[in-house]
Amino acid sequence: MIGLVVLLVARPCVAWESWGGDPGGSRFSPLREITSDNVGQLIRAFEFRTGDVTARPPEVMRRTKFEATPLFVEDSLIFCSPFNEVIALDPGTGAQKWRYDPKIAINQRPANRYVCRGVTYWVDDTAPRGAACRSRIFMGTNDVRLIALDAKTGLPCADFGKGGEIKIDIGMPLEWPGEFQITSPPAVGRGVVVVGSSIGDNRRVDAPSGVVRAFDARSGEPRWTFEPLKRDGIEAGHANVWAAMSVDAARGLVFLPTSSPSPDFWGGKRAGNNEHANSVVALRIETGELVWAFQTVHHDVWDYDLPAQPTLARIDTDEGSRDVVIQPTKQGFVFVLDRDTGKPVWPVEERAVPQGGAEGERLSPTQPFPTHVPALTSQTISTDDALSLLPGLRGSSCERQFAEARNEGLFTPPSTQGTLEFPFTGGGVNWGSAAFDPVNQILYANTSRAVHLIKLIPRAEAAGFNPPPGHDFGQQKGAPYAMSRSVVMSPLGLLCNKPPWGEMVAVDLKAGKILWRSTVGTTEDVAPLGVPLPFGAPLMNGLAVTAGGVVFTGAMDAYLRAFDTRSGRELWQGRLPVPGVANPMTYIWKGEQYVAIGAGGHSEAGTSIGDSLVAFRLSRPGEAPSLWSRTIDRPGGRFFAALSAVALAIVALVVAGLRWRRRRRRIRST
Repeated sequence: MIGLVVLLVARPCVAWESWGGDPGGSRFSPLREITSDNVGQLIRAFEFRTGDVTARPPEVMRRTKFEATPLFVEDSLIFCSPFNEVIALDPGTGAQKWRYDPKIAINQRPANRYVCRGVTYWVDDTAPRGAACRSRIFMGTNDVRLIALDAKTGLPCADFGKGGEIKIDIGMPLEWPGEFQITSPPAVGRGVVVVGSSIGDNRRVDAPSGVVRAFDARSGEPRWTFEPLKRDGIEAGHANVWAAMSVDAARGLVFLPTSSPSPDFWGGKRAGNNEHANSVVALRIETGELVWAFQTVHHDVWDYDLPAQPTLARIDTDEGSRDVVIQPTKQGFVFVLDRDTGKPVWPVEERAVPQGGAEGERLSPTQPFPTHVPALTSQTISTDDALSLLPGLRGSSCERQFAEARNEGLFTPPSTQGTLEFPFTGGGVNWGSAAFDPVNQILYANTSRAVHLIKLIPRAEAAGFNPPPGHDFGQQKGAPYAMSRSVVMSPLGLLCNKPPWGEMVAVDLKAGKILWRSTVGTTEDVAPLGVPLPFGAPLMNGLAVTAGGVVFTGAMDAYLRAFDTRSGRELWQGRLPVPGVANPMTYIWKGEQYVAIGAGGHSEAGTSIGDSLVAFRLSRPGEAPSLWSRTIDRPGGRFFAALSAVALAIVALVVAGLRWRRRRRRIRST
């Protein structure tokens, strides 16, 4: 009975009508046809290809990320391609029902690649049933438009803006057309649609501001704007909201996860804590009035912005049941805040952090640390944590890279020497966000573990700096330093820190206890020779949890996976055409439960690129097992993993031997 009450209060969405499953981003489905007992019977139901791979030049496709999560609304699966084409499919067959192409330019070189994480569904309850655009699809675009479509037909809503779209005025010249984008789905509630922005990092001090904009959902007329960053005479831009927002329609609140001020890695011209950057911000959705804000990083110089959608949930505490906002971070923290006040539900301590920033820097002496919920991932790195495929071998390239950099733990400031940043700027919980089971009150999250080397480059050296392959270079114009950033890698192309590199974590919030961790992914689709080491893979994407006791996720290898919610045991794998670096979703159609995920690869991670949406369902009587689906045999899996490890170790020995021979030849020649 208690579980039923919780479900009714949480109002889980059977139809998956929002990017995060519901407007509060719980990513929970009450569907239970697929269970931990029968998930091994899943077979591929259909694969739909958008056609981008054949229609776009390869050099353009190498700048894409297919991260969309489809909605199940109006008896259709509706999603967007990286080029902002909106596509509606039959949910049982994958046949295309309609398609809308906004015809964005493919020569703009967007700073954050061509990407559209999803669209937003809204029903105008004041419009007559059957009226055009009574139900609408909203989408922000890579070329900074807000578009409204009829959810049944895909036709533009003529009464919205100009012919169904609004061209957003950024308010200042851009360095190039792709410096400013909209990549995440808008938020909508009480007749208001709210959009954030994605802005190129590390370009300049006077970067575009992160203004959040709201429009009338019917007419497109402007309603309000909100500037997250308190200026107070500082020189900076950004603090934009590039991740998905959440809405509590009953309270009339929209919750913003804001990002860091510009530039990311030197803040000498933006003294102070830089409120309300790096914050969870609650606004009145009808007026834009600030209700409360809670900052998770003071004076950020680590690019530790908030990439995850705030999760709205009801949890039991010692003081009774409370409505909260759950905010995971890149550092692996989980902040739990009262939804009405923004005050921490459990204590958050201000702790001293490393000092001694670059010349002109003014760091915060402390940073906030949650005390009740443990960090979801490790936050320190040392030479002992360096990857070595040959036990006992010291002096590896990874150890040298770790030893030569500045490294005083979490929040070590960037330096000209080079600073290890761990978790890296894509670490902890990223844009895929967390999932929350309202019945058992368990939080599930994907986490990533890798190390960044951040180096400040004095302005006099920056003009002629030629970044090596794999290094991100930012001019940070207006600052005395440019910057370079690279993931610390071994000569074999593997991450330099010991695995696991990607884990799913289950957390009992009330108890403040991690229940289990499970490694997710292998090196199969990224390692030399395709060796599938069970090391896990960085997990930018999120997951979906169901009442059937199953949690689904994609990874950097080309599999959709299912895990048991109680134990974390991997139960099933469904092969995908390319990696599914997107959030899965689930729905029921004609009495059958389906699980779907976008499979397009990830250009920044170096995976193969595709353009597919793939759905699975349970096999019907008489259907043969699918070649694309398999259950996990633990003993066999361990044997194969050990065999793979031996194979890669042999490769490492061969490479080390060749390098030693070359070194001896150089010594002899001198």
